[in-house]
Amino acid sequence: MDNFEEYLRQGEPNKAEKAKVWKTAIGLQLVDGLITSDYLIATAKKNIEGDITIDKVKKLIDSYYKQHPLKDTENRTEEADKVSAQIAEILSEQTFTFSPAEYLTIHRRLFQGVYSDAGKIRDYNITKQEWVLNGETVLYASAESLRATLDYDFEQEKKFNYKGLSPLEIIEHLAHFISDLWQIHIFGEGNTRTTAIFLIKYLRKLGVKEVNNNLFAEHSWYFRNALVRANYEDLSKGIHKTKRHLIHFLANLLLGENHLLINRELHIQSIDTVKVDNDTVIDTVFYLIKQNNKIIAAEISERLKISLSTVKRKIKELKASGKIERIGSDKTGYWKIIS
Repeated sequence: MDNFEEYLRQGEPNKAEKAKVWKTAIGLQLVDGLITSDYLIATAKKNIEGDITIDKVKKLIDSYYKQHPLKDTENRTEEADKVSAQIAEILSEQTFTFSPAEYLTIHRRLFQGVYSDAGKIRDYNITKQEWVLNGETVLYASAESLRATLDYDFEQEKKFNYKGLSPLEIIEHLAHFISDLWQIHIFGEGNTRTTAIFLIKYLRKLGVKEVNNNLFAEHSWYFRNALVRANYEDLSKGIHKTKRHLIHFLANLLLGENHLLINRELHIQSIDTVKVDNDTVIDTVFYLIKQNNKIIAAEISERLKISLSTVKRKIKELKASGKIERIGSDKTGYWKIIS
């Protein structure tokens, strides 16, 4: 992200706006643990400088991966680069229609050439293991009811009147709408990134000019975890759905408030900021390494908001227990998952 700070400091409106868009586009890849390439960063800078158009960026990225096909498909760098370019293009456009068709179109444009079912409603049921839920899954809408549920949510939102509401009431309603929309999980993959882009565009339609898109750039994983917590409950364990975390995110986004956005506090074993036990920390570090086998200790420290020394200690324990092995150097190597 620091690659674009120079443009924000310079204060040139056109370059600063492009830099914000690219920061958001790249930051949103972290919802799925994806990291963009240095080539994408360099190409994005040319766009910010005005040397090439966003359409040229997309063509260069396509050409790059045709010439340099990735052998390590698990890392999904190609996906991160291509989707980042698509997000940058969509966010640069001053167009939007509040409709299910727009939502489907955003997904199609983001993932065309990446997923074979881009823009298509899934025809199968899904579950997804979530770190924040200790590997449990949110209950998503069934394949048979997806289109009807999507249409219903949009129809209800169209009827809603924001007139006379306080800023907090507006945020609470937006949290309700966007968490319900995400819970449908109408696509097989890419729901969170699609929902985030749709939300940004919808906010513009509502006349919200000042949106702190840095939050999507720097706290996209928190955004996803907040959506998960807004849609999960297990009454047998005393775990209830809560939109508190999503409201905090939106309050920072729209009102400039300064709620601490700490992923660890969303974990179901960390409710009310109870201290996470040792086993949970180790499991969490292991989960992040499995998500991204090139992740470094400093990034784990930042994402979990725990000290670097603690992360290194947990990694040492994982290696000693035979769960992971480091291949190559600390800087350019990767993690091999053994068990």
